[in-house]
Amino acid sequence: MQLVNASRDSLLKPLQVVSGIVERRHTLPILANLLFKKSGDKISFVSTDIEIQITTSANFGIGSEEVTTTVAARKLLDILRALPEGPVALNLKDNKMVVQSGKSRFSLQTLSAAEFPVMQSVGEVTASWKMTQKSFRQLISQVHFAMAQQDIRYYLNGMLLVVEGKKVIAVATDGHRLAFSQVDLLEAPIGSGEKQEIIIPRKTILECQHLLGDSDDTLEMSLTSNQIKFSFGDIELISKLVEGKFPDFQRVIPKGHKNTLVVGRELLQSALQRAAILTTDKFKGVRFSLSLNKITIQSTNAEQEEAQEEIVIEYDSEDVEIGFNVSYLIDVLSNLKNENIQISLGDANSSAVVTLPNSEDFKYVVMPMRI
Repeated sequence: MQLVNASRDSLLKPLQVVSGIVERRHTLPILANLLFKKSGDKISFVSTDIEIQITTSANFGIGSEEVTTTVAARKLLDILRALPEGPVALNLKDNKMVVQSGKSRFSLQTLSAAEFPVMQSVGEVTASWKMTQKSFRQLISQVHFAMAQQDIRYYLNGMLLVVEGKKVIAVATDGHRLAFSQVDLLEAPIGSGEKQEIIIPRKTILECQHLLGDSDDTLEMSLTSNQIKFSFGDIELISKLVEGKFPDFQRVIPKGHKNTLVVGRELLQSALQRAAILTTDKFKGVRFSLSLNKITIQSTNAEQEEAQEEIVIEYDSEDVEIGFNVSYLIDVLSNLKNENIQISLGDANSSAVVTLPNSEDFKYVVMPMRI
């Protein structure tokens, strides 16, 4: 039975969308597969890892039959990538999916669609809103790097999303640094009107970054008690939420630091990247010395090697010497797009705050390091 006849590239596009979450190692064989649904000319592809589910569709089906099956996601994707550009046909024969293009022919085993664990949207929607893909992508790009990885405090392995009034706030922390970003919606969310606080898993955030475009196209988001749903273009992503209480981020952000300077983002980033060459994997510390109209950055290592960088700035507050993990500073600078950044410092034992000049929409707190 012929299912699909389409160009290689038009078939690749939806497959690449859904294949990102398919784990290479899995406990259930069915999780290596994607669900293939055909209804007339509409073809839907669904993938899941139990926590996240991605669905996308395209209109290149052949015939009026309704067919549902599952096939190995990675194998199908790898075959299509390896084929030359040209028409590709997908057929179903004796419980095998046959991929044909020119003189190439591949026969893939299928598993019953009844075994596929489809996630349903469950529970009452507590809030739903629209924003541009670009604004949400920018929101998460300014905080995602501060999420913890495999921390025993599981609620840190994700991003806090706060929806209050017309504001959407994203916060991430790994206990050593904290990133805060916010954006204003054009219209308040539909729903209870109450403040919503949820924790979105790390993998979901990284997948959103990968799938969302830098465009003004609409992204629809909706929350239930234990799920978040993203709908944009032909794509729907449903994710479970992380249970747990996120730390009170407002208490972590220092206020009233008087030693403030503005510096070119790329200038500081380049100086830190050079200083980082002489740090080691075990010790990433650099010394920041602030004095009249200049920043001096120094790094040393166990071989008694030393790097020193000097940046001329406008600064006439008190002298400050403070140590930082250089990776934490490079992370924030490489994820911002602004020309200049503002740094506020207390003393050697106080966290520093990186902000954008004349803006309250972004804050990055980084703890000092003893050097």
